[in-house]
Amino acid sequence: MHSPKWSLFFDFHTHSTCPDVGERFDVEAFADKVREAGVDFLTFHARCNMGMAYYDTKIGIKHPSLKRDLFGELAAACAKRKIALSAYFNGGLSHEEAYRRRDWAALSPDGRMYHEGFEQPRGAFCDYPAFIRQMCYNTGYGDHLVAMVEEVTRNYPVSGVFIDCFGPRPCIGVECMKEMKEKGIDWRDGKQLQDFARFSNLRLMSRIAAAAKALRPELLMYFNGVAYENQDKQGTYLECECLPTGSWGYELLPIRARYMRTLGKPVLNMTGRFHLAWGDFGGIRKPAGVKYDCVYGLANGMRPNIGCHAHPRGDINKAVFSLVNEVYTDIRRYEPWFEGAAPVVDLAVVTPTGRTDPSHSPPVRGATRMLCETRHQFDVVNTFCSWDAYKLLVLPDDVRLEGEVGERVRRHLDAGKPVLSSWRSGMDMAGSAFVFKEWGLDYLGECPYDPAYMEVAPQWAEGLPEMWMALYGKCLELKPHEGVETLAHVVAPYYNEGWDGEHGYCYTPPDKVTSSPAAVLAAQVGHFSWPLFEAYHQCAAPFHRELLAKCLARLFPDPLLKDDNLPSYARATVTAQPGRWMVHLMSYLPERRGQTMQIIEEPIVLRDVSFSLRLEGRSPRGVYLAPGKAALAYATDGDYLRITVPEVNGYAMAVVEF
Repeated sequence: MHSPKWSLFFDFHTHSTCPDVGERFDVEAFADKVREAGVDFLTFHARCNMGMAYYDTKIGIKHPSLKRDLFGELAAACAKRKIALSAYFNGGLSHEEAYRRRDWAALSPDGRMYHEGFEQPRGAFCDYPAFIRQMCYNTGYGDHLVAMVEEVTRNYPVSGVFIDCFGPRPCIGVECMKEMKEKGIDWRDGKQLQDFARFSNLRLMSRIAAAAKALRPELLMYFNGVAYENQDKQGTYLECECLPTGSWGYELLPIRARYMRTLGKPVLNMTGRFHLAWGDFGGIRKPAGVKYDCVYGLANGMRPNIGCHAHPRGDINKAVFSLVNEVYTDIRRYEPWFEGAAPVVDLAVVTPTGRTDPSHSPPVRGATRMLCETRHQFDVVNTFCSWDAYKLLVLPDDVRLEGEVGERVRRHLDAGKPVLSSWRSGMDMAGSAFVFKEWGLDYLGECPYDPAYMEVAPQWAEGLPEMWMALYGKCLELKPHEGVETLAHVVAPYYNEGWDGEHGYCYTPPDKVTSSPAAVLAAQVGHFSWPLFEAYHQCAAPFHRELLAKCLARLFPDPLLKDDNLPSYARATVTAQPGRWMVHLMSYLPERRGQTMQIIEEPIVLRDVSFSLRLEGRSPRGVYLAPGKAALAYATDGDYLRITVPEVNGYAMAVVEF
């Protein structure tokens, strides 16, 4: 089975009326460009979301203007150059096939045909949106898709199959309704309907994987749209799709990287060259932005994959290949330190969103950002991996302690390890009490103050503003047990925000300190009474992060990495290979431009960066800056190694050899 290191991913969605598909596609020149960029794994379309095939199919619909076996020629060209090729199929969308076979289309619960909508381009002169039809997995389409995957896998030297847009869509078509009735499923119940859609989705995934692997057992397979953790047996690797420009933003990758790497599969970090969105033919990002995405993934245990969109005629986009070549040539210098490197972590953020993608959880997003800014080394976890190795658990805002989660937290506490939590985390499912005595708290009810403020205790106030500070969230009214230290008390306003029929209360200054704690510290547990992490996701108040850092320092005084002088926007992660550790320093700052865009255009230069790395009893025999191995100044202080890096120009890697 191929192990991808430097990957390219090409979209190729082409309308049936396009007149000249493949006419100028020089597959030899294209494959040369791919090879020159050092790419070893290429994903290219066998069939797109419009339902068009780009090979000589006897089953599907070959694009009407394509006069050659484009995919087959490209497969041969890649094989000559030892480039592993993965065949792209859109599994959930197929406009032309659903247009010709309406009985294959999915029907939404209101009886209408699903479609994937797209906004109109600027200056368009039509009154209706473009759309692509959704497919039902329980119709003859399922057999059709399996047969097309078999056709390509059998006839071409492919190393992988990528199935896109393959999420579960509730359907009430005749086939789905018949099976649901047979199984006693009430389609009017939204949960039952969604569960059946997921069952149908996973069943077809298993059929596709079994058919393809029967022909090529070593095939790489990924089903984009199926929950990462549900690809345990069928998927052989994972793809972290994350285009940060446009509406995606730079908050997704840090979470997905730290979550997906816990699921026991290799992960590709799929970013894109597009400025605006997938399929933005006329947009291209600056090299610094693409390099940041790739390096961030590599510094968190993921190999890079850059997404592009091929021109239907076959025109080679020289700017895109120049970009890919520049970025990959630059960071490939570090390959000896990337190969086989695994992240080293202390902490785990437990997601309150259960078995779903945690990157959409506001508390997890806030926790991830805070811990990145404080340079803690952590994973984002649910119950799909072991928690035994983590030295501290963070339970953001609403992690209830019942079932397996409660059992795992109990084992963690019994091992003498600490927990940091906020708001309703640590409570039972009813929200009536804290489950374990280690919290040292009684729940008295909802705090009546809106807004609420806090007064930090004098012994905790150093470095914080000398004022009553806002919580930016509704807190709980709690009573600490004897021996539990109060870090901060809730401060009540003169009156709550609102309207009494005569006056609007919008200016609500703080009035007096109450007995209710805003933050407490017991022997093993630190707890904040308001949704600290969602508040940080929404408001990003630095004093919230600073108070969190103080609490973490008390609970866990010896983190893997101690930050001396890095700015808050810089990032630092640690990876390990046998006999050495790598500290990855990243200095980039996404900037909001336009209405929705986040842009990285240039790196930021930092000078004389110093940090301390916990040695864990190891003896260093050398510290240097990769890739040139220039020696770095360092000194030992107890179990810590203090290192100074003279310059970080966007990215630097400090290596400690043991």
